[in-house]
Amino acid sequence: MRSSPPGAEPFVHPALFYRGDDEYLSALVPFLAEGLEQGGPVAVAVPGRKLELLRAALGGAADSVFMLDMSEAGRNPGRIIPGVLRAFADKHRDTHVRIIGEPIWPGRSRTEYPACAQHEALINEAFTGRDVTILCPYDKDGLDEVALADARATHPVLWESGAEAVSEAYAPDVVVSRYNEPLNSPADAARFLVDKVTLLPAMRRFVGAGAVRHGLSRDRAADLALIATELVTNSLLHTPSARAELRLWRDGDHVTCQVRDDGHVSDPMAGRLPRTSSQPGGRGLLMVNHLADLVRIHTTPSGTTVQALCRI
Repeated sequence: MRSSPPGAEPFVHPALFYRGDDEYLSALVPFLAEGLEQGGPVAVAVPGRKLELLRAALGGAADSVFMLDMSEAGRNPGRIIPGVLRAFADKHRDTHVRIIGEPIWPGRSRTEYPACAQHEALINEAFTGRDVTILCPYDKDGLDEVALADARATHPVLWESGAEAVSEAYAPDVVVSRYNEPLNSPADAARFLVDKVTLLPAMRRFVGAGAVRHGLSRDRAADLALIATELVTNSLLHTPSARAELRLWRDGDHVTCQVRDDGHVSDPMAGRLPRTSSQPGGRGLLMVNHLADLVRIHTTPSGTTVQALCRI
């Protein structure tokens, strides 16, 4: 299978459909080995068990591959592009880069999945024109038909059973739109309305204390208070009414902070691209994605809801 069709867009984003460990290794090990033989930078970000499979199969060559456990580094899909993929690729702009990234695996929750599918769709925009190949494995035995169909819509190239094909279902913008789903909060969620900057200190105390009561450590509660501050400040500065409604609650093993305002996030890449010191602004959502274990956004011209979850 080719890593890049000749004369085409230099960025290549295949989905690999596999069954079992043997198919997984038979496709990925040669892909990695070829990259190493060519002397290019190679990275792998897959869930822990798969990472160990690849490490063992590569033997000594594994020392030349940058490896990350995607279940940790990519727990929040919103930080995979800036914190994993671009963080590696941007260090090697003068040569072809190969990355294996597996952001969707059996065990991802229904709450996480919409953000995962949007992430896969947005990779295409984040890397257009870059000399990079990002190969995304999909477990045909462990994932449902929705996830497999979405993979065909978010990847322009499909690898399966040793063959390569162009995806006739490729429609990443449709996937981004489909998972722009309304987000709700429980009726008994604690509520704080912020309509002026002077209320921010009280809001931070409200979130920090509430997060601790719900079971977060003090350090993670402080992180959630910082997340809330970034989101609410953005509402105060960039929305028509300059106000935000914050809600806080616990759902299972997560504490959720929700901020709702009447603004509109028109750029789906907001918070997903690295920023340089010469680029003003744009760091609020990037920081939120970095700190939270999951971020979900629902946005329309009449308003936006952001939910940031921290695991207890």
